Amino acid sequence: MKISESTAIARISDLGMDDMPVVEYTPKPTKLPENWFTKYRELCHKFMESLTECSTEIAFMNLSQNEFMALITGRALPRNTSIRWRIPITMGGEMSIDNMFLCRTFPHSQNLDRFILEQSGNETIWLPNPAKAIYVPSHTASGGAGGNATSDRLSQMAAQLSGNTLE
Repeated sequence: MKISESTAIARISDLGMDDMPVVEYTPKPTKLPENWFTKYRELCHKFMESLTECSTEIAFMNLSQNEFMALITGRALPRNTSIRWRIPITMGGEMSIDNMFLCRTFPHSQNLDRFILEQSGNETIWLPNPAKAIYVPSHTASGGAGGNATSDRLSQMAAQLSGNTLE
């Protein structure tokens, strides 16, 4: 049963992501190439390194300095984070950085899986498509006095990006 855009938006909102844009997509079943995992790992490293342009979103993830540096150098994902495909590779998505985004594994990535699986068998489906490379729900990104968006936190990140270290 095909669902409408308004139904998809209502459902994703029920899953706690009322600010997550969705796009309509017709899945094209695609077989993964034999060396897909090697390419995927390389692409994940490049994607993480590209996140230096997302310093505001990273600030709202409230990472430690070590987690932050491991993320932007492509060494390791912080705990409870996932790299997701905007259009899954098995549905015809491209293996490219532009087709990736980062979000919290719990609850967002798990709820996005639920959202997509609920549409199984439909000729067209709605896929999550956040505007930026990191999805941080708007209710998390509100900041405030003493919150994640304080100038101290952003100054610390700017120093890390420039290669300086803070004690």
